[in-house]
Amino acid sequence: MRLGVLDVGSNTVHLQIMDAHHGAAPLAYQSFKEEIRLAEYLTESGDLSDEGIRTLHKTLNRLKNEAKSIKLDDMLAFATSAIREANNSETVLHSVVDETGIDLQVLSGADEARFTFLAVRRWVGWSAGDVVLLDIGGGSLEIATGEEENPTYSNSVMLGANRMTRQFLSGDPFTEKSLNKLREHISETLKPLKEDVGDNSKRTAIGTSKTFRTLRRIQQNYLPELGSSLTREGLKTIVPRLAKMTAAQRAELPGVSSSRAIQIVAGAMVAEGAMNAFGIEKLTQCPWALREGIVLQRLDWLKS
Repeated sequence: MRLGVLDVGSNTVHLQIMDAHHGAAPLAYQSFKEEIRLAEYLTESGDLSDEGIRTLHKTLNRLKNEAKSIKLDDMLAFATSAIREANNSETVLHSVVDETGIDLQVLSGADEARFTFLAVRRWVGWSAGDVVLLDIGGGSLEIATGEEENPTYSNSVMLGANRMTRQFLSGDPFTEKSLNKLREHISETLKPLKEDVGDNSKRTAIGTSKTFRTLRRIQQNYLPELGSSLTREGLKTIVPRLAKMTAAQRAELPGVSSSRAIQIVAGAMVAEGAMNAFGIEKLTQCPWALREGIVLQRLDWLKS
C-alpha cells in the first residue's frame, strides 16, 4: 500500500510518500517539504492571518502537484499546533478543502503524543521496557510515558521552539534578560507535570524531532567524549554557548540551517528544562515520529 502522509506543522508542511503494509516497517518512498513557519502568521488576536491562509493554500497545492504523478492508495492529512490553536481554525480548515480539496484533520496534543509514542514503541521494541518520550516541535512539546504501545500518560504543552523564540527571546545575540524570562517560563510550565510524568530513573528516554537530532549533532561536535546520546551534561555546556552566538554564527554549526539557527536556542532550553524537570540523564534519538505513528495506526485499523 502506498500512502501519502501530509503533515501541516508549525514550521513546515511535509508530504511524505510511504510504502507500508501490516507487519512491516513503513518505508519512505519520496518526500516533499516546504518551510513556511505557519505559527508566525498567528495574529495577536489568535487568528491565522489572511496571508498565512493564502500561503498555506499555495503550499498545499504545490505539494499536491509535485506528487500528482505518484499513484496513492490513500492520503492521510493532518495538522498540529499552529492550526489547532488558531481561533479561526474551522474557517481555515473549510478554506483548505475549498481551495485544495484536502480534508485536514486536526490532531489534539494528546493524540499527537500518542501516535508518536506508538512509532517509538514499534522502533525500540518491547525490550526497551518502560519508555519516556519527549518531542519538541515548533509550537509544542509532547511528553508520553508507558510500557505498552499506548502511553499511560501523554500530554502536550505550549513549549515549542518557534513559539518560545517569538514570545520571549530578543536581540542578536539574545539578551540575558530575555533568556532568563524564558528559562523561568519553562520551569514554571513543567513543574506541575513532574508528579504525573513520574520517576524516569529506570526508563528508556527517547527524543524524536529535528530539535533533538540537531542538538545531538552539536554535542558530538563540541563534546564527542559524551557519546551518541544527548545528555544533560552536554546541554549544560551547549546551551550557554548557543545563547552567546549570533544567529549567523549558529547557522555555521553542523546540522543548523539559517532558518533553524534562530529557534535552536529556545529548543535547547526546552530540552534542558524538560530533562532537568523529569530527571532524564540522556536521550536516545528515534528516527520515527508522528508521521510513522499515523501510518502504523492506520494499518492496525485496517487489519482490525
